[in-house]
Amino acid sequence: MEKDIDTFSANAVICGVDEAGRGPLAGPVYAACVVLDVDHKIAGLADSKELSEKKREVLAIAIKKYAKAWAIASASVQEIDQLNILQASLLAMKRAVESLPFVPDMALVDGNQSPQLKCSVRTIIRGDSLIPEISAASILAKTARDKEMLRLHQCFPLYGFDQHKGYPTIKHLAALQMHGACEIHRQSFAPVHALKLSKKYF
Repeated sequence: MEKDIDTFSANAVICGVDEAGRGPLAGPVYAACVVLDVDHKIAGLADSKELSEKKREVLAIAIKKYAKAWAIASASVQEIDQLNILQASLLAMKRAVESLPFVPDMALVDGNQSPQLKCSVRTIIRGDSLIPEISAASILAKTARDKEMLRLHQCFPLYGFDQHKGYPTIKHLAALQMHGACEIHRQSFAPVHALKLSKKYF
């Protein structure tokens, strides 16, 4: 449901929505939504990919403290393999928005695909660099997913998830070839699927 943001009143409740983790070969995809408080400006909001890990962590604390509302959700590896990564990302976004304590008037979503929501939706390409609400959502989604990948590293230490967070780095691909895939690898992604066909799968 598209509606121009300019048609809303100054009191309209607008949330920013973004995801993290579409590209990795392993782990869930995360999404977050944030409703900022105009009375509490948060300096330094930007696309999470452009920020250092330390800066993201500092900003995540500020967002959780000063935002009017925020929520984080995810879609599992199983859902990614069943639905495909795009649909799983949209599902995580939907879950995040629906976890808010109220229904916003509009959701500003990064990219050009929108989840099915009960409120109006506007998609914005490169929104995570342009819209503070989306920047905040990208930071919460990224820091939450990174934290989960650090936890999963303790369960599956052979792959180096603490370093690459599941992305297809040279070291990760080498570990896949050496050890095969584990249960948190996305079977529908080509490098993992190829291992499954070659029987190199746990």
